[in-house]
Amino acid sequence: MVGRMVGRRVGIIGAGAVGATAAYSLAFTGTCHEILLYDIVPEVAIGKAIDISQSTNYSPRGTVVRGVVKPEEVKDCDVVVITAGVPRKKDMTRMQLLDINAKIVKEVAQNIKKYSPNAIVLVVSNPLDVMTYVAFRVLGWERNRVIGMGGALDRARMAYQIYQKIGFGMSQVRPMVIGNHGEDMIPYPEITSIAGVPLPQLLSEEDMEDIIQKTKQGGAEIVKYLKTSAFYAPGRAVSVMVEAILSDEEKVIPSCVYLDGEYGHKDVTIGVPCVIGAKGVNKIIEIELEPKIKEKFDKAVQSVKSAIVMLEDSGFFESL
Repeated sequence: MVGRMVGRRVGIIGAGAVGATAAYSLAFTGTCHEILLYDIVPEVAIGKAIDISQSTNYSPRGTVVRGVVKPEEVKDCDVVVITAGVPRKKDMTRMQLLDINAKIVKEVAQNIKKYSPNAIVLVVSNPLDVMTYVAFRVLGWERNRVIGMGGALDRARMAYQIYQKIGFGMSQVRPMVIGNHGEDMIPYPEITSIAGVPLPQLLSEEDMEDIIQKTKQGGAEIVKYLKTSAFYAPGRAVSVMVEAILSDEEKVIPSCVYLDGEYGHKDVTIGVPCVIGAKGVNKIIEIELEPKIKEKFDKAVQSVKSAIVMLEDSGFFESL
């Protein structure tokens, strides 16, 4: 086996479109030395790992990509990404989706705890904020080591919508999105800028409201055309967060984290501005929210908490 570089092994649980795209992005940029790709269908992980490996001949660094067939093979990782889960079907209730994916994330987290006890865990499975909470409770680790990816994707979608309005500075847009990764996400144009220029100085309130609504509908728009959910932007969002962790970039990325008094809330996981680096969440940034934004944020918190209560009431956490 190829020798391992310290701080450079990434495990990805779930070799579906998002997991595989994240693996490809990491391999293409040469961020890590080794990627372990695992899926409940072993052939999928092995086949995609071979395909991605063959692409690395054209990458800046040699990245080893391996498909593994057993959970215990995802071991000694520095970062583990959880993308495993099922999408919601037409006849499925919210509680059924919660129950199925919570059980999947619970099993995955238990394996991570056993085989990669020093890892930082990045949760991508939906409903993201609740699955991040499940992973946090199951792992029982320091809160800085369990992070939900949602905000990194939502801010990228907001940047796209801003560019559609303005037509310049796509790579210079610095959006901010807080709240949960779902109906109660809060795109925050008032503190968004383009190369330091505040967005409110470039767009009308009507335009900004349009950006907010289109950002919130960003995932649904893609489903409308593809008949399936997005994977390029989510996969790249994952790789950006992994890069920030492995390189200790101390990069400000809105992320789903466990709050313990910040923003006036406790025992909930939700998206807020964070400094992402070698510790995972190096720092939670508390910004003063405008009254209308605070009201929306509190509503988003209650939405996540209501789902957590549903799991609590079902006895989900009793065996922990």
